[in-house]
Amino acid sequence: MKFIEMTGAILRKIVNEDEFPDGAFEAAGIGDHTVVRINEQGDIEVRRPDSWDLIGGLLGDYEKRVKTTTDLEWV
Repeated sequence: MKFIEMTGAILRKIVNEDEFPDGAFEAAGIGDHTVVRINEQGDIEVRRPDSWDLIGGLLGDYEKRVKTTTDLEWV
């Protein structure tokens, strides 16, 4: 599976309000420097000390938002 990795701060710029309500980032343990990744299906995973946790997903035109904001490709 291919992903684009980023920080929590970048993820906040990508998500829409209907994808993550107020307080959802904090509840998932996502800070500005937390490592997260999004796969080609829009699933969001958070890096934990020994694993990745699936915490939700992006909707709609997420591929364009992810690529435009990060300037990265799926790898």
